[in-house]
This record gives sequence, C-alpha cells and structure tokens, in this order.
Amino acid sequence: MRECIQAKFIAALDQSGGSTPKVLKLYGIPEESYANEEEMFDLIHQMRSRIIKSPAFRSEYILGAILFQNTMEREIEGYFTADYLWKVKGIIPFLKVDVGLEKEENGVQLMKQVPHLDETLKRAKERNIFGTKMRSVIKRANQEGIRNIVAQQFEVAKQIIAAGFLPILEPEIDIYSPDKEKAEEILKEEIVKHLSSLGHEEKIMLKMSIPSKDNFYLDLMADPHIVRILALSGGYSRKEANERLSRNHGMIASFSRALMEGLTAQQSEEEFNDTLAAAIKSIYEASIT
Repeated sequence: MRECIQAKFIAALDQSGGSTPKVLKLYGIPEESYANEEEMFDLIHQMRSRIIKSPAFRSEYILGAILFQNTMEREIEGYFTADYLWKVKGIIPFLKVDVGLEKEENGVQLMKQVPHLDETLKRAKERNIFGTKMRSVIKRANQEGIRNIVAQQFEVAKQIIAAGFLPILEPEIDIYSPDKEKAEEILKEEIVKHLSSLGHEEKIMLKMSIPSKDNFYLDLMADPHIVRILALSGGYSRKEANERLSRNHGMIASFSRALMEGLTAQQSEEEFNDTLAAAIKSIYEASIT
C-alpha cells in the first residue's frame, strides 16, 4: 500500500457545518446570501464542485480528497462525489468521520464521541470511500492530555481499519501553542507506543502540524504501519506552509484553507482555474521534496 500512495498531496475539502460560513465568506459569499443551513450547504457544494471539476484539479498533482459527509451524499454531474473523484478524475476519496471537538481539558480537545460510526462506515462503503479522517487538537504540552488524544485516535482507527478503510489520524498541534515543540516531542513518543499495538497488516496515515524542527517526523515514516505522513497548514498562509513543508522531506500536504486561498465566487472560470492551478502546483512542489 505504501508504494500506491505516491508523493502527490491530499486536498482537504471537508470543512464542517460550523466552519462553513467562514469558508464561504472567504470565497466571497457573505452570511446574508443564504437563509438557512440547507442553502448554506448548497452553496458550499457548488464551491467544492467548482474546485473538483476544474481542469487544474487533476491526479497528476493530487492523490486524494477528503470530503465532508454532506458532500459524500451529493452529486457532481450525475455521479456521487466520491465516484466523480475516482472515475472521472482518478483521485482517491476520503471521508471526514469526526463530529467535532470536546471542550479543552488537560491542554487538549478530544474528539466528541462519534455516534453511529459503524453506520457511517457502512454508508461510506456504499459510496465507494477509500479512507477516513478524524481530528483532535492539542493546545499545550500536557502529557496526560496528549496521551488521551493518541489513545482515542488509535482506538477509533482500529474500528475503522476493521471496517476495511485506511484511517487518517489527525492529532493537530495548534501552531500558536507556546510550547509547540515540547508538545511535538510528547506526541511523537505516544504515537510510537501505539504503533506497536497495530497488527502486521494494519495501516494508518497521520496528518500532523508541520513540526518546529525540520524533519522531526522523518524516522516515523520508516514504520511499516505508516503509509504516509500528511502536513496540515494549520493557519499558516499558503506561502509559509509551503516553505515549511518543503523543508520536511517525505511529508506531503493535506491543505484546506491554504489550498483555497485566493479563490472567489466572483472570478471568471479562467481566473478561477488559473488561481487554483498556481495553488495546486505550488503545494505539489512543496510535497515532493
């Protein structure tokens, strides 16, 4: 499997309902443009469809795309979104399965308990999803908190693996944490402990904040359980995220906001495609170092 996951990058198109208004605003659609949640989701699907259908969004540079559950159930040109990604674009579909974060405790925000995960995974199988993603957040270098984050991520990952999917574990460290470097050290130690609990055939991907020390996660990439380590942009501009990523050999991008930076609903198709193409090329180039 490691050989199949090439050094391209994974587009994160999985903004949840809570973050959608901000995404739409950055895209040039203010909140007063829609009256309810249904209209909001219609607009965000139009935005995602425009990105996915763009000639710039192609498998030459993009390995996979992470979808929100609402997006999985919608169609693009007569295909369900995951089918369009794979059958038309040759891009692997992933699904965000977490449902948000708990309140901060011990310097971290655990995932909320995922209700009906088995049913969600069954539906994902029907929609031809290949893998999943789930996010937690680390604010401080708190040993107990980070231990709990990693334990929860691996526990849910094993359930996802058993259902036949490749899970992406995302224990994000806040880039503004005052002790980010120490948090990275604790996180790495905990991940190493849990990797040994995986069976020989059990594989995962990790989605991590770009580390403070260049190539800090390089040795983790040699573990046979890890298919790839992805980098999240975490609030950095695309320029800074690319610069930091390019110094971390073997990590590939999985950017969301940084990918869509500069795209607006008001752009002509030519302007939109050119802007997206430049973004994709720069992220790809940062991912293949």
